[in-house]
Amino acid sequence: MTAFLSVKTSLTGRRWIGPDPVQDRLAEGMAQQTRLPLPLCRILAARGVAPEDAAAFLAPALRDLMPDPLTLKDMATAADRLLRAVARRERIAIFADYDVDGGASAALLLTWLRHFGLQATLYIPDRIDEGYGPNVPAMARLAAAHDLILCVDCGTLSHEPVAAAKGADVVILDHHLALETLPAALAIVNPNRQDEDGALSHLCAAGVVFLLLVEANRRLKRQDRPTPDLMALLDLVALATVADVAPLTGLNRAFVRQGLKIMARRERPGLRALADVARMDQPPTPYALGFLLGPRVNAGGRIGQADLGARLLATDNEMEASALAARLDQLNTDRREITEAVRAEAMAQAEARGLDAPLVWAAAEGWHPGVVGIVAARLKEAANRPAVVIGFEGDEGKGSARSVPGVDLGAAIQRLAAEGMIVKGGGHKMAAGLSLTRAQLAPAMARLSDLLARQGAGAGGPRDLRIDSLLTTGAATVALVEEIENAGPFGAAAPAPRFAFADVQVSARRIGDSHLKLTVSDGSGAGLDAMAFGAFDGPLGPALENPGHRRFHLAGKLELNHWNGRTRVQLRLDDAAPA
Repeated sequence: MTAFLSVKTSLTGRRWIGPDPVQDRLAEGMAQQTRLPLPLCRILAARGVAPEDAAAFLAPALRDLMPDPLTLKDMATAADRLLRAVARRERIAIFADYDVDGGASAALLLTWLRHFGLQATLYIPDRIDEGYGPNVPAMARLAAAHDLILCVDCGTLSHEPVAAAKGADVVILDHHLALETLPAALAIVNPNRQDEDGALSHLCAAGVVFLLLVEANRRLKRQDRPTPDLMALLDLVALATVADVAPLTGLNRAFVRQGLKIMARRERPGLRALADVARMDQPPTPYALGFLLGPRVNAGGRIGQADLGARLLATDNEMEASALAARLDQLNTDRREITEAVRAEAMAQAEARGLDAPLVWAAAEGWHPGVVGIVAARLKEAANRPAVVIGFEGDEGKGSARSVPGVDLGAAIQRLAAEGMIVKGGGHKMAAGLSLTRAQLAPAMARLSDLLARQGAGAGGPRDLRIDSLLTTGAATVALVEEIENAGPFGAAAPAPRFAFADVQVSARRIGDSHLKLTVSDGSGAGLDAMAFGAFDGPLGPALENPGHRRFHLAGKLELNHWNGRTRVQLRLDDAAPA
């Protein structure tokens, strides 16, 4: 494959790969037919959007994409049981996972129940002491004091804990991959059950919970009873969808698009307080949800008190929201320090093994189980391969895994568990967890590497950087970026387009310890602002800070920067190469 702009080895060691010629021809035809900008048509063509569908894709309506909730198995039973608990004012417990998806799912239910004057019990297990998902002692205690237990973002594999909940009904609302045999719960609503058709398999748990509330509201309206405003809850669904790295396609895309609008109103005390401590001074974007808000919500479950994030998202008390947000912000700072120490050790291990295998992995004694998932994501990004990071405490290892598009990691790890090569494991396509012994480590990683290789992991170049379109700096206008944003939101399975700018002159200045602010121009118009975050953590900063008379090809993503009442286009720099 010919390198784009002849960049075979960029400053970061990557080969640039240009647009697909077939998609390029489709994009040119779409531009002629629809009169939309060619760069936007290239994005639409890459998404498989036909010219006649372009207008609907650029303005998706949630009502047009919403499925009938009853297409999910056990949904009718779950909705009936929830409404019966409300009508009888029963004692309800919510057992949630400790991540953003679990916290947002719990907050959805807590907020909805508060409309009826009901205060449910929130239970989130401690990551270190209890591990992921329902456990027998906790479920037995909850069952003794409650009539209904709602397990959210967990429970699909929890046969013994569900059986231990004697005297209470258990309803599971989850999205993790299921085995053929399900726990003996009253209802298990999960689009990734083996007897589902997979049409909604891309939903996170919060999306599943939202569909349950849609069905519950629908039944209440038939009885002419007042219902909570579900549209106002979409900020929580959007946050969970992005933070859980669910694909931003179909219904998820509509959830996030609408949820960002709701979040921009700053009506939820917890999210408003969190945005303030994160110093978010611009309208929310998927990047902000994934890298500013999500990590702070997660921080409690990773290294602090497990229920802090869910309580923050659910609270309607301003003072409580401020206090929880401040606590989570501090925990996130602590978490970053722990993460960096583990990342450096894990990267050294992975590089020693080689980053070109189908699986990249690292394991060591004492790595905090709350950060191994983040470090796995960093390894995945560095190698463009699925990655596993495991922390051991004695003979027991707990790990997290992250995948790349097109490789179903959850199914592969679930197969390891079924084959007895690990103690337990499961998850979904892009992320999974596992537990194993030291003796199981080497054979399990070898087997997992083999399973992933069969799915194509490792086939692509680990250092390839895909370019969607070539632009001049003068063409990077606010109007163009606004049109491109209509094809979003961008994220998992719908990456933001990456543009190349050829043969540009660069002026730059350092910002703080590691960032670089640039102005670039190819002579076609006014200079284009650019930011290279973390540039001095790698080769970009030293090369671009004092460029002299050298010119460069640049690659990155365009975004709008709102500052002092002005809106300007900014390039978020990914890579550069000498022109």
